[in-house]
Amino acid sequence: MAAEDYLTEEEQAEELKKWFRDNWVWMVVGVAIALLLLIGWQRYQAYKTDRAANAAQLLEQLSTAQATDEGKANFLLKQLNDDYSSTPYADQAHLLTAQHAVQTGNFDRAAGELRIVMTSAHDKQLRNVARVRLARVLMQQQKVDEALSLLDVTKAGAFASQMHEVRGDALLSKGDRTGARAEYEAALEGYKAENNVDTSLLQLKADELNNDAPAAQPPAAK
Repeated sequence: MAAEDYLTEEEQAEELKKWFRDNWVWMVVGVAIALLLLIGWQRYQAYKTDRAANAAQLLEQLSTAQATDEGKANFLLKQLNDDYSSTPYADQAHLLTAQHAVQTGNFDRAAGELRIVMTSAHDKQLRNVARVRLARVLMQQQKVDEALSLLDVTKAGAFASQMHEVRGDALLSKGDRTGARAEYEAALEGYKAENNVDTSLLQLKADELNNDAPAAQPPAAK
């Protein structure tokens, strides 16, 4: 049995009072620190929420301005890039600007915006999105070999199927129908594991190239 088991209730109460007298300051300090940490965490979460809301509002304004006021759109892009560069909203702003540039035929601007996301985005998925889109823009600029050099399917992860498809388009533009057919078939195989992916156009492209394949020869008669 422990020594305290032999103490009377009065002695135990006195021991508790003594312990409290010796340690009450540290108890108060511990509670105060815990409260400060809780308040700090809550304020930080509120700050993050407000910051995300402000960035989302700027991104929406950017989308609207692109159709009517290029100067304002560029100002908003700079603001997002300067003040919210550590958030996905800045990356989304570059992607949105690139998309608008493609729609207006400004492929140089589109390529520049996509390169920023491809090299600087914190989100790996966004980097791959930008990589695939940049490859398509480069193909529009007749830079097919450069586009192919971007599309390393061994490092593409979930984007492997998309990269196979774009590689197929690039090889087809170079006249390599055999290589394009292999890329399309690889893309179709990869898409089988994904849901809600419309592969009808890709299947048409693959079928057209499959018609180029030589028919199997019957075995020679003995």
